[in-house]
Amino acid sequence: MKMRSKGFCILAGAGPGDIGLVTLRTKEAVEQAQVVVYDYLCNPEILKWAAADAEIVYAGKRSGRHTLRQEEINQFLIDKTNEGKRVVRLKGGDPFVFGRGGEEAEALAAAGLPFEIVPGISSAIAVPAYAGIPLTHRDVASSFTVFTGHEDPTKEAQAVDYKALVAGKGTLVMLMGMERLEAIVPQLLANGADVHLPVAVIRWGTTGRQETVVGELGSIVAAADGFQPPAIAVFGHVVDLRAKLSWFEQRPLFGRRIVVTRTRRQAGALSAKLRLLGADVYELPTIQVEPPKNLMEFGELVRDAYQYDWLIFTSPNGVDAFFEMFYRLYNDARSIGNVKIAAIGPATAQRIKDFHLSVDMQPKEFIAEAIIDGLQEFGSVENLKFLLARAEGAREVLPKRLSDLGAIVDEAIAYRTVPETKDVSGGLERFRSEGADLVTFTSSSTVENFLALKLPWPDQLKTASIGPITSGTMRKNGLRVDVEAERYDMDGLVDAILSLYSTG
Repeated sequence: MKMRSKGFCILAGAGPGDIGLVTLRTKEAVEQAQVVVYDYLCNPEILKWAAADAEIVYAGKRSGRHTLRQEEINQFLIDKTNEGKRVVRLKGGDPFVFGRGGEEAEALAAAGLPFEIVPGISSAIAVPAYAGIPLTHRDVASSFTVFTGHEDPTKEAQAVDYKALVAGKGTLVMLMGMERLEAIVPQLLANGADVHLPVAVIRWGTTGRQETVVGELGSIVAAADGFQPPAIAVFGHVVDLRAKLSWFEQRPLFGRRIVVTRTRRQAGALSAKLRLLGADVYELPTIQVEPPKNLMEFGELVRDAYQYDWLIFTSPNGVDAFFEMFYRLYNDARSIGNVKIAAIGPATAQRIKDFHLSVDMQPKEFIAEAIIDGLQEFGSVENLKFLLARAEGAREVLPKRLSDLGAIVDEAIAYRTVPETKDVSGGLERFRSEGADLVTFTSSSTVENFLALKLPWPDQLKTASIGPITSGTMRKNGLRVDVEAERYDMDGLVDAILSLYSTG
């Protein structure tokens, strides 16, 4: 009898919150996982890297609220690995820094199951850095110690030696201790710490939600009153350097809660640009891209693309769908023949170039109407054959104008957009509970599908539109357009948002 092959479990660090600080190895593991088990402090947007059919399990543990006990988590990892699954256990920060990853690894080892440890960037070092606090400095501190504040400092037998912490003279970093800060500070003072020792408490570090309170050891409890986890505390004179080294909180969009509405696959590019400017970005995908209803008809048009004079793409999605089909049918790019290629917008043009093909014409304005003027610079379009690769239900302006000028036009329906039904990253729940400062719309379909969700519209919520067509759809549906991109692409949208907030 053939034995069933065992699976494999990866205990991976999900980093401190900023998705840009997740390691490449962790990203690769999530992409290949069949089961993903994640914690409360993991950025949920990591989950969008998982395969559509992956089993996603939340095992978050917050103070006083555990979805699964540790023993249950251990057993779940064992069971799924025993089923032959590729399991990824995502843990906030680093799995071996106060993350109980060691216990989970022990359980897997005891069960005789193979596993791998992927270290992650710990909040102990990342969060102070984002607050402008170096843990060591040649003139201030030559060592640092990380300790957990989760232990009750009033119990008789303590694992944390507060006397040794104070005697070390280095920087102290406390994780998981906000709820016991009032009891921990007296322990430090009782063991010789200076009442005037600088302290910083940092909440939601490395994200656009970051908040920092600075004070002295004797007054920090009052200064941080009301601060809720997740937060860390830094004790030491390195805190004084924050006055000169604070950088993250100085970015132009810092703290602005911005909702990105695109497809799950496309949202990341805009989100990354906004995060680099300090925004607190969360994604609320409203549409997903699916194959056309008549895939055979689309395939036949792609097959015959070499017979056309012009091939026109109006979106990156159209490019992807076209060439996915093209390379099912052909294995040589030269099979596309001598057809000229036109693209609306730089993102579409770049996607074509990614397939190692040149773009013969790209209009200055990123709308369908502008492509007519660009084509006419090549001469008359009369009796020329055009193939338009685009979405189902796209506006009829372009094919009608071309036909009116005597062109022969065929439409290759490359894809269709349908409402997104999954809330993988938790954006819907966050919007309902927290609202936002601004919501971005990058197409008419994102507007229509966002409104179809019937979400509450927060007071003072502003909107940003990628261009006039999208703005028209917004106004048609009763939405105000607070800012519209002058250049109808992602960079133009980001510039418009910066302009909106720079003028108040």
